[in-house]
Amino acid sequence: MDLLAISGYFMALLVGISLGLVGSGGSILTVPVLVYILGFDAVTATGYSLFVVGGTALVGGLRNAYQHNVNFNIVLLFGLPSLIIAYLVRAFLIPALPHIIFTVNNFAVTKPLLLMVLFAAIMLLAALKMIRSAPVTSAAKNLSKGKIMISGVVTGLLAGTVGAGGGFLIIPALVFLAGLPMKNAVGTSLFIIAIQSLAGFAGDAFGQDTDWGFLLPFTAVAVAGIFIGILASRKIEGEKLKKGFGYFVLIMGVYIMVKELFLNKSLCNFCYCMALYDSVILLYN
Repeated sequence: MDLLAISGYFMALLVGISLGLVGSGGSILTVPVLVYILGFDAVTATGYSLFVVGGTALVGGLRNAYQHNVNFNIVLLFGLPSLIIAYLVRAFLIPALPHIIFTVNNFAVTKPLLLMVLFAAIMLLAALKMIRSAPVTSAAKNLSKGKIMISGVVTGLLAGTVGAGGGFLIIPALVFLAGLPMKNAVGTSLFIIAIQSLAGFAGDAFGQDTDWGFLLPFTAVAVAGIFIGILASRKIEGEKLKKGFGYFVLIMGVYIMVKELFLNKSLCNFCYCMALYDSVILLYN
């Protein structure tokens, strides 16, 4: 096993630790690892990420269910629309996209490039949210079923498109829309991430070859990490952890933007990339 493979499996351990600690962040680590360390193309990486994150989150969700930290009514309400959308996106939308999406001043925006740029934009939004958000001290009193189902659709679209479990969207929705305590929100989030991610992977894997010899051991390492994360979460203050992880995600998001749009491209693409980044910031604010 070479150094890159060892680094990849070490990062798989961090994927599980992240899910165990904060109930999200798995795909934010998994996709860059698969693309930049292990050399998978972006389309394959986003699909494999769904299996790794889904399988790992399922183990964490089952552990939380044993500890009575999962609200299965919310899992059904949120998870069912999320599952359906994630499956449809991976089974039909992603394969239907042409390799070259569009061109800007002779610059071809390909499907892999678009997926990585969208992923980096989501990373930046997630990082800013984790860094700038105030501690969660209260929850909504009334259950908003319609808003919860809409949130499920949005996170399913996110999961299917860029291979992200959407925990950074799911947890706030569960706290403020469903009125769940933070501990229950994390446990419920893991179950939702599991079903939507595995559904997305099922749609992606339909009719395609999957490297199970790589995927299963990689996922097993991530599963080991989630148990470490669950143990560590008992000793680390949640808000400090969230903010620190937010800065890490911010750095990773900027790196992906630079790698995909600045490096190995002509200088004229700099303005194009900055326009995309400014759009993300404006949408966030």
